[in-house]
Amino acid sequence: QVQVVESGGGLVQAGGSLRLSCTASGRTFSHYTIGWFRQAPGKEREFVATITRMSGSTYADSVKGRFTVSRTNVKNTVYLQMNSLKPEDTAVYYCAVSTSGLVGPAEYDYWGQGTQVTVSS
Repeated sequence: QVQVVESGGGLVQAGGSLRLSCTASGRTFSHYTIGWFRQAPGKEREFVATITRMSGSTYADSVKGRFTVSRTNVKNTVYLQMNSLKPEDTAVYYCAVSTSGLVGPAEYDYWGQGTQVTVSS
C-alpha cells in the first residue's frame, strides 16, 4: 500500500505562483512515475503533468511553459511549481502514483486526496 499526500495548495492572485508537493511512501519511490491531475468544479479530471523515474516530464498544453514538475527521490517527493497562474487554473490538484513506472491513464494505482488551488482575478 502506498500513501500519497499532496500539500501546498491555497489562494493566490492571478499572475502569482504556488508550489505543490506530493509525498509518497514506499522504498522504491525512485521507480515510480508520478502524475499530476486537476479537477475544476463541474468539469472532468484532466491531466496536468507527469514525471517518470528517469525524470522525463510531459505537460498538458494548457500549462506548458508555466508549470514545472520535478522530483527529489531522497525525500520521496515530487513538486509542481506553478507560475503565472490564471483563474482557469483553479481546481483540486491530485497526485497519482504509478508503481510500475509506466506512463498512461490506466497505470496510476494510488491517488492522493487532493489539494485546492484557487486563483483570483
